[in-house]
Amino acid sequence: MGEQKVAPGSDARELRIFMRRLLNDIHALDKMMAAGMIESGVRRIGAEQELFLVDQAWRVAPVSLEVLQRAADPHFTTEIAQFNLEINLDPILFGGDCLSQLEKRLNRLIARARTAARASGAEVVLTGILPTIRKSDLELSNMTPKPRYFALNSALARLRGGPYEFRVNGTDELIMKHDSWMLEACCTSFQVHLQAGPDEFANLYNVAQVATAPVLAAAANAPLLFGKRLWRETRIPLFEQSIDTRQASNHLRQRSPRVSFGNRWVKNSVMELFEEDLARFRILLGAPVDEDPLAMLREGRIPQLQALRVYNSTVWRWNRPCYGITDGVPGLRIEARAFPAGPTVVDEVANAAFFFGLMNGLANEHRDITDGIQFDDAKQNFHAAARFGLDSQLTWLGREVLPTRDLICRRLIPLAREGLLEAGVLSADVDRYLGVIDDRVKSGRTGSQWMLASFSEMRKEATKDEALTALTAATVARQIEGKPVHDWPLARATEASMSKQTHLCVEEFMTTDLFTVHEDEAVDLVATLMDWKRIRHIPVENEQGALVGLVSCFEVLRQLERSISEGTDQSVPVGAIMVREPLTVPPETPTLDAIMLMRREKVDCLPVVKDGRLVGILTERDFIDVAARLLEQRLAGSEKAASAASSHS
Repeated sequence: MGEQKVAPGSDARELRIFMRRLLNDIHALDKMMAAGMIESGVRRIGAEQELFLVDQAWRVAPVSLEVLQRAADPHFTTEIAQFNLEINLDPILFGGDCLSQLEKRLNRLIARARTAARASGAEVVLTGILPTIRKSDLELSNMTPKPRYFALNSALARLRGGPYEFRVNGTDELIMKHDSWMLEACCTSFQVHLQAGPDEFANLYNVAQVATAPVLAAAANAPLLFGKRLWRETRIPLFEQSIDTRQASNHLRQRSPRVSFGNRWVKNSVMELFEEDLARFRILLGAPVDEDPLAMLREGRIPQLQALRVYNSTVWRWNRPCYGITDGVPGLRIEARAFPAGPTVVDEVANAAFFFGLMNGLANEHRDITDGIQFDDAKQNFHAAARFGLDSQLTWLGREVLPTRDLICRRLIPLAREGLLEAGVLSADVDRYLGVIDDRVKSGRTGSQWMLASFSEMRKEATKDEALTALTAATVARQIEGKPVHDWPLARATEASMSKQTHLCVEEFMTTDLFTVHEDEAVDLVATLMDWKRIRHIPVENEQGALVGLVSCFEVLRQLERSISEGTDQSVPVGAIMVREPLTVPPETPTLDAIMLMRREKVDCLPVVKDGRLVGILTERDFIDVAARLLEQRLAGSEKAASAASSHS
């Protein structure tokens, strides 16, 4: 959304002053609408491209400020993390070759970003969630060092009053806590904008709410987080929970999250959305405001509504109303934020074409879309599409419940085609981009499905981290090639050589599926678990999940020998034989450092601890697997080199 100045650490008085300015902006916008000053009868489209930066090991590369400096382009700006970038495209009139123009501009700007990134030893990735992102990447040290981000983090933390909690179930389950809003940095999107006049805004906004679900189902590109298979579009629950300031309570009071689909239809005006947000959500940060919008209106000048725009950027509706000025004329637009980045530029523009076509087609058919569908059904559709993608079922107009694939192919693509052609979009562009949607949906090969199928195949032979790394490497290679995702072959584990991974850390190889015991439990249980699960070490936790000891098979054997020699069969508690305060490492420890530590201290097991809690365990067996794969790759490389030399001789 561009750079915004904020007042970090604003005190209560400064926030009160900002509130007065915000209210003035609301009143000024109301007057502008009443006076017919907001542009009407003109449609423009726009987009914001978010992306990841990765290093040669396909892990996050926190070099965004360096890349920005190299790119030297006003279209580029920062995001919350130093491994993310945002590209803002200029508005384009809706019609003619607007879609192919959008693709050309995106390709040109992404190519510039790629060139600048490579000069900094990095690469660009378009994906909803980076497969290789790790929890350790989300520390505050990777937050972009700008006042806005730290001020927002502090304000959200105060409102939350404790760590952020994240829980989502898919094929796998992920439950975690985090101490900052950096979880948002896991998500990158391709946001599209559509300008709307004041009189048509209410119905167009409601149409956007209805249209988002089927487009999201077809666009899904974020099924994996920290190696867990979750929703087809995991960005949705992740973003909703990563900025949720509500606290668990036994009270019956209902509170709204700052990231949401909304609670009701818009009846008459965009003002309903701004007023509802202001009534529900506290100001998170102030900003220097150097204009008096009401005075400017009296003088015949157009205000920027600076306070409103700053406040609006801290309420994250999936379809967000926005005010802006284009060529000196104020206007309103709908910012669709739910669609993911990637898999390719052509896929993104196809998603945009589908959305814009549905918007125009549905608006032409329905003067009031709310007559045909209840709000709760539209909201349920949104979350069903995010969770199940093309395998979802959606409640459509007339309360029909339909398989999403059938709905899209039989009804919505033809409707989107009519909407685009009615807007004057070139028929060749309509055929090209809606053809991508049609082929993608019929094949079932969304970005999410490609990732999940690739991941499943690679896991037959590769470790989880090798598969995630190969997914990232393959994504980049196929993005550069430019074919839409439904034409992509599955990723192969060999696409990301481990020899390039110079920054491997413990988190990538540790075992996280742990069997633990309490120190009061019987040693017999430990012996049984070791026998059943073929493991040699079992961590000992207290009731709070903190590591208090470690039991190895050698301590168990010694205890059994002692019991036999003493002729006693009395049960001994784990606490009597465990090693207290065992040697541990944090998950971000470099792999080589962990190996050297184990050799120096003569231990064959390292519990992995984060914030005092056990998160994994590392054994010699883990390193044997890594070494074996590196050796296989080296031998394969030697054979390939020998074969090449033989062919030249």
